[in-house]
Amino acid sequence: MKLTGEATLRAGVNEVYAALVDPAVLVRTIPGCQRLEQVGEDDYKATILAGVASIKGVFDGQVRVADRRPGESFTLHASGAGAPGTVSAVARVAIAPADGGGTLLRYDADATIGGVIAGVGQRMIMGVAKKTAAEFFANVDRELSLVAVGAGPASAAVTPEPAAAAPLGGTAAQAGAAAAPAGAVAAPAGTAAGAPGAATAAPAAASPGAAATPGVWTAPARPVDPARQRIRDLALGAAFGALIALLGVLVGALVAGW
Repeated sequence: MKLTGEATLRAGVNEVYAALVDPAVLVRTIPGCQRLEQVGEDDYKATILAGVASIKGVFDGQVRVADRRPGESFTLHASGAGAPGTVSAVARVAIAPADGGGTLLRYDADATIGGVIAGVGQRMIMGVAKKTAAEFFANVDRELSLVAVGAGPASAAVTPEPAAAAPLGGTAAQAGAAAAPAGAVAAPAGTAAGAPGAATAAPAAASPGAAATPGVWTAPARPVDPARQRIRDLALGAAFGALIALLGVLVGALVAGW
């Protein structure tokens, strides 16, 4: 199955490119994405809830970013398997400045689908794929707009940054120094830890909701709509009340000897 399309985003080319290859952004913007785990420099394990019509389920797979040309293009290799079937795809993504401002994004994907989901029909699958792509680009556009107005990413409480690594040939102490907050005063050379004059670093506060494993990103919990929750509660209450009333009628009929 071949899928092509384009979208216009309001942010600049460099901002769009950075967002499209940032797992912290992708886990918030890919529809149904629940988890991304980095297993290599540009390789990730992914857990995504997806499907077509009534055939839905969780896909576990791998995603790899290749052929990077910053500010211009990259290629995405993805594969996954789950109860609904199997999916493998290669998508080429190119970006360029749009005529009216912003960024014009074009994608060209080849996908192979197998299993139960393949029996739905190519036309329906393509319709769902295009709708999902449009939703993804709209999510990215909204995410970048929040950053542009200073609101910050909507998921500050979701994505951890991978742990800082020590410089090549460096020591663990150097790695800790590199990760120290800006403005911290370094202890003079040769000063022992805990000795007078040594700077004492305050323990870093864990960011709320951050994943426990470095290099793992999880999607934020969806906010509950109070109005919808109230409707669901009323519907459940009405159904439960109707069931109790029906049981009462049946018991009465049995007692009366009907």
